[in-house]
This record gives sequence, C-alpha cells and structure tokens, in this order.
Amino acid sequence: MSAWTNIKAIMKRELGGYFSSPIAYVFLVIFLLLTGFFTFTVGNFFERGEASLVSFFTWHPWLYLFLVPAVGMRLWSEERRLHTMELLLTMPVTTWQAIAGKFLASWLFLALALALTFPVVISVNWLGDPDNGVIIAGYVGSLMLAGAYLAVSCMTSALTRNQVISFIVSVLICLFLILAGFSPVTDLLVRWANPAVVDVIAAFSVMTHFEGFQRGVLDLRDFVFFLSVMGFALFTTGVIIRGHRAG
Repeated sequence: MSAWTNIKAIMKRELGGYFSSPIAYVFLVIFLLLTGFFTFTVGNFFERGEASLVSFFTWHPWLYLFLVPAVGMRLWSEERRLHTMELLLTMPVTTWQAIAGKFLASWLFLALALALTFPVVISVNWLGDPDNGVIIAGYVGSLMLAGAYLAVSCMTSALTRNQVISFIVSVLICLFLILAGFSPVTDLLVRWANPAVVDVIAAFSVMTHFEGFQRGVLDLRDFVFFLSVMGFALFTTGVIIRGHRAG
C-alpha cells in the first residue's frame, strides 16, 4: 500500500470517529454561535459602518485558543486511554503516516467548521462592496492559524492519556504564541527591553503573522511561520510516540 493510501485510511477512520457521535455536531454549533456572537455583538459589525470582516477575523486567535485544543486533545490521548495506539501502530502504517492522517482529518474538520461561516461573507457582500480578496486571505490565514494550534494540541495529546491535561497544556502553549505578539504585552516589554529583542519575541507570535492575512497580504514568511510551527509540533509528536512505542 502507498503512503497516501495509508494516510487516507487513517483520515477516514478519524473523521468517522468524529461524526459517529454528537460531539462533532455540538462543536460545529458552538463554533458558529460563538463566531456570530463575537462578530456581530462584541465586534460591533453593524456599528462599524464598513464592508469588511475585520470584526470576524479579529477574534479567531482567541476563539481557537479553546476550541481547537478541544478538538485535538483526544487525538492520541484517547488512543492511549483505550490502549488502541499499540493496535494502530502494529497496522501496516508508519508512525508519520498515522500522525499525518489524524492531523489532516482534524484539520479538515476545522476547515468544514470555518466553511460553514459562509453566511457572514454573504451578509457583508449584500450590505456593501467589500474587497473579497482580503476576505479570502483572511480565511486562508484563519485556516493556517487553526492548523498551528491543532499541531500543538496533537503534540500535547501524545504526551498524556488524560485529555484534560492535554487540553490545559495546549491552551497554555497557544496562549504564549498569542501573547508574544499581543500589542498590550509588546508595549509593556518595550519599556524595559530593547526594541530589537521585543521584535524577535513578537516574530514567534501567531498574532504577528495572522495580522498580515487579515490585511489581505499573502506573505511567504507568514506561511513559512505557520508551516514551521506545524512541522515542529508534528515532528515532536512523532518523537513522543516512538518513545511510547519503544517503551
């Protein structure tokens, strides 16, 4: 069997696991309700008087901070708790194929949740004449952001069989990735640290790189950052799982 065939088999297994229970549907409803609430109520969508989705995308780093780890916490913790990880890894698939299959299935699920927000796009086009190129860039950035958080959650899930611990640790790591470039934090750091040092710290923040997508700029450096976070977290996941396997 080819590598891609194995990955697709794992993806199908994982997606089936999501939709075989009400959990996936509950998550989708909560995600859509929260995005609507933060966009129209907290973000003052109508009061802004502009045809853009700034109030929609601004809240994504914070929404994903809790929602994405909720999706990713079960990826490997559940396998370890049910003692099915050993069975999975004795199948004719390599460790990296299993990791890629699980990650891509969960990322596809998050992409579906994001795609279901299309009424917001329809609304802003009906009310005005927005720059749809900027909106598309925002969606691309949002998907990359979700992928980075998910990879971190995948890593923490491999560390423990307790889903709650996995959730808490991934939230803390993702929170660091936000605060490193969050304006109030960087403004505070500038008071006692060299601006060059603050810029280096901010370069490791998802906020710094997500802002470019929000402005409609598809910068290769931003893609490289998010892909690097995913690659590092998934590589670390592989190291952890091989450690369990050896043990």
